[in-house]
Amino acid sequence: MLLGKRKVRIETERLTLRPPMHSDYRDWSSLRLLSRDFLQSWEPTWAADHLARKAFTNRVYWAQRSISNGSALPLFLIRREDQALMGAITLDNIRRGPAQAGTLGYWIGEPFARQGYMRETILAVVHHAFQKLDISRVEAACLPENVASRGVLERSGFKYEGVAQSYLQIDGRWRTHVLYASLRMDRRGRTEVGQA
Repeated sequence: MLLGKRKVRIETERLTLRPPMHSDYRDWSSLRLLSRDFLQSWEPTWAADHLARKAFTNRVYWAQRSISNGSALPLFLIRREDQALMGAITLDNIRRGPAQAGTLGYWIGEPFARQGYMRETILAVVHHAFQKLDISRVEAACLPENVASRGVLERSGFKYEGVAQSYLQIDGRWRTHVLYASLRMDRRGRTEVGQA
């Protein structure tokens, strides 16, 4: 099922999740700049033009194309009470056919971290993926030492599945990641946060 041209909007208790718009540039660039030290150890190296308006415009166009062709679902987290842009989540690399899977990636600005917003977001996006997009498996990966990311995945029902050596370039180096997945029909039992 392709996402098509229809508007994608997911409402949670406190948030509206929607695709990025050109008018988000100032809020997005300000939040990314403010959160640079908080984010950079967990992300690919930022390009020289990472915060430039043109690069952001390209992101918006990529988001529109990806939603239209069903290859990804990039969404911004907007807090409803004050319309603050707080971060982003993307269900990317959507694979159809026998896989029916996608890969989750996300970030949240430092002022909004550790307040339950990302768990709320992940639960809503996974529900949308299972119920509206007919995805069967949502995968996520993070650095082994990223305790916050591992915790939010585990609290959101993701289960640890293993290790991928040299999985992604993060902060300029190939880094090993731990792999997690959430399955639509999961009979594997619950994984508790903090397990070794």
